[in-house]
Amino acid sequence: MKIAFTAKGTGWDSPIDPRLGRTEYILLYDEDKDELSVTDNREIEGVAHGAGPKTAQLLFDINPDVLITGNGPGDNAAVVLKQIPMKIYVGAGELTVKTALEAYKNNELKEF
Repeated sequence: MKIAFTAKGTGWDSPIDPRLGRTEYILLYDEDKDELSVTDNREIEGVAHGAGPKTAQLLFDINPDVLITGNGPGDNAAVVLKQIPMKIYVGAGELTVKTALEAYKNNELKEF
């Protein structure tokens, strides 16, 4: 299973970014390989409109099974994300990537 996280950094101790559309990084944990990879999304900072759908398209390309974030997608991003067979979990905005993974495994996050 592949689990994506919106993050403010590139490692396990990075805080979860509560913003999906303007997240700086998307971290992808591949449970089968026990690998964490990083997708840089910082170029989204210069986008005036449409950040949510652009980040959603990036997630579509990555194709995770699960997305863990803080607040969840906005309306425009949600339209794109519905095309991905992916579950979205919210409420991790105050956690690190590592603790968010633990919270997910313990069913402590809310499904969007």
